[in-house]
Amino acid sequence: MKLSRRDVTTGGLSLLAATSLSSVPQAKAVSVNEAVSAAIDAYIYGYPLMIMDMTRRQLTNVGSSGSSRAPMGQLVRRRSYPAVDDHTVPAPNADTLYTNVWLDVTKEPWVLSIPDMGNRYFMMPMLSGWTEVFQAPGSRTTGGKPQNYVITGPGWSGKLPDGLTEYKSPTGLVWILGRIYCTGTAEDYAEVHALQDKFAIVPISYFGKPYTPPPGEVDAKLDMKTGAREQINSLGVNDYFNYLATLLRTNPPVAADNSIVERMSEIGLVPGQAFDASKLTKPQQQAIKAVPKLAQLRMLKRFKEMHTINGWLDFGPSVAKWGTDYLLRGLCNMLGPGWNLPQDAVYPAAEKDANGKTLDGRKNYVIHFDKGQMPPVKGFWSLTMYDENRFFVPNSLNRYTLSQRNNFVANADGSVDLYLRANSPGRDKEPNWLPAPEGKFSVMLRLYWPNENSPSIVDGTWKPPVITAIG
Repeated sequence: MKLSRRDVTTGGLSLLAATSLSSVPQAKAVSVNEAVSAAIDAYIYGYPLMIMDMTRRQLTNVGSSGSSRAPMGQLVRRRSYPAVDDHTVPAPNADTLYTNVWLDVTKEPWVLSIPDMGNRYFMMPMLSGWTEVFQAPGSRTTGGKPQNYVITGPGWSGKLPDGLTEYKSPTGLVWILGRIYCTGTAEDYAEVHALQDKFAIVPISYFGKPYTPPPGEVDAKLDMKTGAREQINSLGVNDYFNYLATLLRTNPPVAADNSIVERMSEIGLVPGQAFDASKLTKPQQQAIKAVPKLAQLRMLKRFKEMHTINGWLDFGPSVAKWGTDYLLRGLCNMLGPGWNLPQDAVYPAAEKDANGKTLDGRKNYVIHFDKGQMPPVKGFWSLTMYDENRFFVPNSLNRYTLSQRNNFVANADGSVDLYLRANSPGRDKEPNWLPAPEGKFSVMLRLYWPNENSPSIVDGTWKPPVITAIG
């Protein structure tokens, strides 16, 4: 896989990063097994950056801004929920309209302007190339007032115009993945569209001036049909590390990564330098060919070992502030990029029922909520159905989620049963039905702005109910 200059963001390492990495050894005499082990660690470490950049390439590979894609530095204003056949990013939601933009902040800072959002729930998390949320303006953190933020890159220094709050990105690549709550009705779509149109993004050199973004460059050779994960997973080891080495030039490791940086040097992978597989011995070169599959299996093994709460996967408190848990970070990005801080959103997911058996649409399931025990949130909650590849499931109702905006049919005691099945549970129960495929599936709860105090999923005083097979 060959990369042109415009395939990745360009620019040099920050002075601080370059200085801290200058003492990294260029190579070490290690055994074949040690080289394979180091390569697996390096693969997992770099995986989120690779997924992020491939996602960026696909979502910005257009000449002008549209409702689902836009060139670098131009806002995408999603006008509707993702289509059922949109397989660009796994685990989509049908609760919010995305307003997002990809930025290269290596050349100059960019200014994001947020309009008066009133009481409308929204969030504009800013993700680094390593998928760390380094800032998250929104209803929870900054409120609904008009706001202006300038996003600066690593190593940037300069004087900012008055009235701008600086948010410094640790990497040259930034993804602002904004979400605005929407009920999905025609009237609410119109209200959210009006808000979206008031968002703005400009280079700092054009702040306060008229700005017309340049047309995007289209790479006709880029595969736009195969998902980012599948494309990254299919790369051979040399192509993978060559791509990663290019990305590391503008998305440098942080101080906490010193150990893995030294580990990567054992196979000659040094941030800021090209990867040269020929410096490895012939046996090492041959052995590391198996690394992509071995690393992917290790991430999947972590998935199988995840802690669960009533059968729901618990991703823990370090999501989007991963620290050095590279395995969790890699796994979560294998599931899909764009994770939020737990304070903003928690995503329990389930693939198995109360008996530990894989969820399958050839069976019928129920989730029972006692009276007053629906998910406790200050924002909103939803339950989304996915097929085995974590995409929406086509169905006769065009229903992909159940949420607090549904009018559920309650039981006599005030409790609520939600039905997960391929066929209708009966006309009287259809308001509580989330259609499943006739095969393996998974479901995901989304709790936006979860309660901080009891009852709360954050401190464990509220737990999602088990999924029970009923036939």
